[in-house]
Amino acid sequence: MGRRNKDLPLLEQVTITDAGAEGMAVAKVDGLVVFVPFVVPGDVVDIQLYRKKKNYAEGRATAFHKYSDLRVEPRCPHFGVCGGCKWQTMAYSAQLDAKQRQVRDNLERLGNVDCSGMRPICGSDNIYYYRNKLEFTFSTKAWRTTKPDKNAEPEPSAGALGFHIPQLFDKVLDISHCALQSDPSNDIRLAVSSYAQEHQLEYYDIRNHTGFLRNLVIRNSSLGHWMVIVIVAHEDNERLFPLLDMLHDRFPQITSLQYIINSKMNDSYGDLDVVTYRGDDHIEEEMAGYNGGRPLHYIINPKSFYQTNSAQAQRLYSFVAELAELQPSDTLYDLYTGTGTIALFLADKCRRVVGIEYVEEAIADAKVNARLNGFDNTAFFAGDMAQVLTPEFIAANGTPDVVVTDPPRAGMHEKVVAQLLATAPRKIVYVSCNPATQARDLQMLAARYEVRRIQPVDMFPHTQHVENIAELILKK
Repeated sequence: MGRRNKDLPLLEQVTITDAGAEGMAVAKVDGLVVFVPFVVPGDVVDIQLYRKKKNYAEGRATAFHKYSDLRVEPRCPHFGVCGGCKWQTMAYSAQLDAKQRQVRDNLERLGNVDCSGMRPICGSDNIYYYRNKLEFTFSTKAWRTTKPDKNAEPEPSAGALGFHIPQLFDKVLDISHCALQSDPSNDIRLAVSSYAQEHQLEYYDIRNHTGFLRNLVIRNSSLGHWMVIVIVAHEDNERLFPLLDMLHDRFPQITSLQYIINSKMNDSYGDLDVVTYRGDDHIEEEMAGYNGGRPLHYIINPKSFYQTNSAQAQRLYSFVAELAELQPSDTLYDLYTGTGTIALFLADKCRRVVGIEYVEEAIADAKVNARLNGFDNTAFFAGDMAQVLTPEFIAANGTPDVVVTDPPRAGMHEKVVAQLLATAPRKIVYVSCNPATQARDLQMLAARYEVRRIQPVDMFPHTQHVENIAELILKK
């Protein structure tokens, strides 16, 4: 049995030296690396350890002796309790520096990549209210930051509508204000919460799988379109429809009002039917074309993936277009194409685009968006990448001159990397949300490719997450 938390030491007057993984900050004490949340490099703090391993420890700051010059006031009233935005007290310039170092460290240390071609990270103009999608959870298991007064009157509702507490699947923090999505997102969430309590609509009990209200999804676009999806545990139109009517009457900004019945044991809804109650079954987004090109329009359905920072998505795709250096005669393959956002962004720069994605609904969206934008030089295919991208597929669809790949966090399957090496397009543009797995894949691709330009992009201010684009040139 490991040591009990109360037996672990209190480390006094420790200087925080760096930002670390998973939103933690880092200190070193007698050769031991200590990870601490919600502190900033330059802070001098007392640290109570709560976990200690051979090579590292984790702890929490219990007292501050000196505040860092990099420290700023957080905008969110839930900072330090909510699991998101852990870098919110760190100056944004310092956040960008930390993300740039994170990319470089992963590529050099894990992939032996020459980073001499790395450009400065592209920061976000908006560091608050930049998200176009938030998902909230209803729960009877509300996280309380203080113990209730035993002499006080009981609260009218013990439930919460908000975000999960990290590492506690059944505890949800009730959110009064989230600084990640613009108005009227907060007003919509608060209106739903108030209505539910007033009309005694039961919040979902995540442990016992009882109750009615499960999730609330709010999406918006730069065109001013808003989508609200209410997810309930079972059919009960007499209680659900008045709630939806309230939202429709109170928030004319909502252009797409939908609901889902989820009787499963988990919150995933990708395999469930979505019912449009009022308005459209989608919202629309517009993105300027690359380098003065015509603007693009995208249909976004309830299950569609779209980059959650719309403004930075424009910049991300522009960097991809710049590094791809497409020629009018080129055939482009867009691997892990999703709903075809990158593929369509590049479609008027080349002869043909072939997109591959394992989610069939996403491919259906890509085809709709291609027609919407008048592209007849695109082809989209659904299936497992390692099984679709074969010599036979390439023979049927044309050998790619350029490949753009934007895999999930796990990176590319070894078979996909092997097929790229065998096919040998003149250039690969690798977009990644995980520099560690990108580094691994770049090391495998180094057999035939060299990395030239590297462009980090910050899509998620106040978090440790970063996107990175690497340009790979076929060796001669």
